[in-house]
Amino acid sequence: MATKQDVLSLIEQTYPTLSPSARSIANYLQQNPLAIVSQTSAEIAENTNTSKATVSRFFRQLGYDSQQGAKQAQLALRESGVPIFTQGSSLDQTAQELKNLSLTFEGLRPETLNEISERLAKASRVTLIGFRNAYPLALHFRQQLQQVRHSVRLLPQPGQTLGEDIHDILDDEVIVLLGFRRRTRQFKKVVEALQGRTTVLITDPTGQVYNQQVSHVLVCHLGNESPFDSYAAPMSLISMLCNRVFGFLGDAASRQTQAISALYENLDELEP
Repeated sequence: MATKQDVLSLIEQTYPTLSPSARSIANYLQQNPLAIVSQTSAEIAENTNTSKATVSRFFRQLGYDSQQGAKQAQLALRESGVPIFTQGSSLDQTAQELKNLSLTFEGLRPETLNEISERLAKASRVTLIGFRNAYPLALHFRQQLQQVRHSVRLLPQPGQTLGEDIHDILDDEVIVLLGFRRRTRQFKKVVEALQGRTTVLITDPTGQVYNQQVSHVLVCHLGNESPFDSYAAPMSLISMLCNRVFGFLGDAASRQTQAISALYENLDELEP
């Protein structure tokens, strides 16, 4: 059964070979992609003036066992991170974000967060690694930690390889690896190269496959209802960890933030 491509791509590929009735179904689904996951075969048939049998043949021609098979394949693609409509425009974005945040923080153990925060505060150096959609989160994490402690670096550096930097990891260094669905092929090799180190993985539920290879896994929920993933939960988690690091460092963190604020003023970098 076809599962690697979304239904609309398969429709486009097979369109020249479709019968007139099947093309009516194809046209309807291209104009109403949500119908693939929200309507039954009978509803699609009614909306295209065809029959359930014609709809069934149409999906078999695309490579699916049935319309239900196409629906499940479409939902599986969204679960893997592919931007696909699975709900209508009536989606309550606020409610969805709150759900993602609730699921994320309900699944995090306070003792684990405390242990990780203390390690981030006391390590000789912290290394943050992120690829693709995780890179801006790692960049933000670095910027926040640098406000309160020394020796925080971000990898990979633009245009640079990782080998020499991973080899340079210190014995008491903490590595925070960020990787969300649709991770690069290199990600698995990086996890393997970091085995034996103190590594914290911040990921979505699909990243739990690495939980035996890292020290800690912090799972964030990104949602499946909208075409694009939401990173509100991981950004909130980063904020929580940085606040806790600040708490562990106490006066030392306050002195560093004051010194940095003075430099901002001396360099005239920020608006008054």
